[in-house]
Amino acid sequence: MSRNFFVGGNWKCNGTSEEVKKIVTMLNEAEVPPEDVVEVVVSPPFVFLSLVKSLLRPDFSVAAQNCWVRKGGAFTGEISAEMLVNLGIPWVILGHSERRSLLTESNEFVADKVAYALSQGLKVIACIGETLQQRESGSTMEVVAAQTKAIAENISNWDNVVLAYEPVWAIGTGKVATPVQAQEVHVELRKWLKDNVNAKVAASTRIIYGGSVNGANCKELAAQPDVDGFLVGGASLKPEFIDIIRSATVKKSA
Repeated sequence: MSRNFFVGGNWKCNGTSEEVKKIVTMLNEAEVPPEDVVEVVVSPPFVFLSLVKSLLRPDFSVAAQNCWVRKGGAFTGEISAEMLVNLGIPWVILGHSERRSLLTESNEFVADKVAYALSQGLKVIACIGETLQQRESGSTMEVVAAQTKAIAENISNWDNVVLAYEPVWAIGTGKVATPVQAQEVHVELRKWLKDNVNAKVAASTRIIYGGSVNGANCKELAAQPDVDGFLVGGASLKPEFIDIIRSATVKKSA
């Protein structure tokens, strides 16, 4: 089954209004493959969502970096899925390792968020990944399987889910999982989905890689059969993000 390449840009907690406008201008002027080759989603901080959505080219989409686990109300500082829908924001990133570690979001809490966001009509980039200690102890698959299992137990429809494998030790460190390491985990995740959800979900769900992806390493990673795209951090704020988007052509010509 053909899976459309997916490139997400997670801007994290970065940018001013002027900087954001410059990034959007860069994206709008870029020549990239068409939507049937690559789906592009950028994720600015909450305060810039409407600005980016109003200026961004129509073939690119916008994602929030998080949302609350249930309907809004007395939850100071939180943003509800309903608010994102009201703003016309189609995507949300959930379970990013920075939130799992810094804000101690558990597998179950992330899974509840994923289920609620989907129930409100949002599409979800669900993040999973192991720490360096977990990788070195040989428990990578055990960790990512438990993270995926929590999500699988809460949802029945995977059509609007992109699974982002982000080894925590490779995020913002300059260390990158080798193409072989990334492929190993992606193929095992796909096998897990086949064994624990069903073969259709395993074949159709896009599993993307995140962790120090840049213009220099993206083509080799994109060439791996089970790497369906990228969730890009720091490089998504730079011109090399265009090169990462263009790496989708490696998949198309394979």
